[in-house]
Amino acid sequence: MPQAMQWYDMAQHASFGFDKGGIAPRIQRAGVAGAGGAGFPAYAKWERLEDVDAVLINHQESEPNFLKDRWIGREHTELLASFCDALLDAVLDTVVIGTKEHYRGVWVGALEEATDATVVKPDELPVDVDDREGVIVACTGDRYEYGMESVLLREIADTVIGRDLPVDHGWIVQNTETLWNIARGLADGRPVTHKYLHVDGDTPRHRFLKVPVGTPGTDLLAAAGRPGGPGSHEILADGGPGWSFEIERDPDMFGVTKRTNCLLIIDEQLAADNRIGNGRINILGPQAWKGRTLEDEPTELEPDRVRIPLLSNPEYEGVATYAEPTVSPSDTVTVGDQIARPGEDAISNAHHASIDGEVTAVTEHHITIERR
Repeated sequence: MPQAMQWYDMAQHASFGFDKGGIAPRIQRAGVAGAGGAGFPAYAKWERLEDVDAVLINHQESEPNFLKDRWIGREHTELLASFCDALLDAVLDTVVIGTKEHYRGVWVGALEEATDATVVKPDELPVDVDDREGVIVACTGDRYEYGMESVLLREIADTVIGRDLPVDHGWIVQNTETLWNIARGLADGRPVTHKYLHVDGDTPRHRFLKVPVGTPGTDLLAAAGRPGGPGSHEILADGGPGWSFEIERDPDMFGVTKRTNCLLIIDEQLAADNRIGNGRINILGPQAWKGRTLEDEPTELEPDRVRIPLLSNPEYEGVATYAEPTVSPSDTVTVGDQIARPGEDAISNAHHASIDGEVTAVTEHHITIERR
């Protein structure tokens, strides 16, 4: 049995526990947040499972330097396929995997085979899910804006959501890493403690990393050959070349969140010339590091310290709320221990220790753990 599956019995669909009312609280306890970039507590979507006709797995890789979802889909095929089967057995008629056509073969072939998927090519879109059951691999062309769930839904299913949520139109949309975290959480209660991400931009090398949640930005940049961080005429950005935002604080104070996909070092003037509203930076066209070699296997980092945020995306404050710490300074914790419980009467996630060590600081917004 592959290493990724040692802890999970493939035959036990029942271990996912697909009673419709019980899924969302277990996802919340596992602390799953949107890993595609939004960071919203994932359980909130699954609370409305009764309203859903189909699940769309966003397997698009919305940036040209991202490989993490493709890698998860290939290396953890068995668990993802089993989770899709369990969804179809218990609650849904259709699961759609939305990917780019040129990802088939090396990256998506195993998932197609394991799910016995029907493949729909770009010229056969959109898909009418009312007429199809089972797993569908819906292939788009090579356009990075398909990574936006609203655009992907329109392209694949001819569903226009406007200002609504996908669930208002009968869809749950999750990116691959998020769905994988949900499957792990439902299978055995395994919480989210690590994140897959990239480091890129004006760095000596592109990195694909697996890191504990809360890993300082300085550790990521050092792994990519920039231990000093951005220079005087550079900025640090959170996101990929097509969709990133400046991080306006010291890299050492930036802790990886459950939504962090990539850190970029970008020339300050290049960033200023390519801001397109609301602070977003889009350098897909002029990026200076096109054509570089991309790592296609993750390397695991083990930082000495983590600074775990208690809300994965502060932009949601007011809609979602910070978790409530359950530890104090000098407490000893082990990876997976709950360190913050969901806030009451609001959308909020649990959070967990991502390294073994001692709690050294607790605030309303962060918990710091140092390795011992």
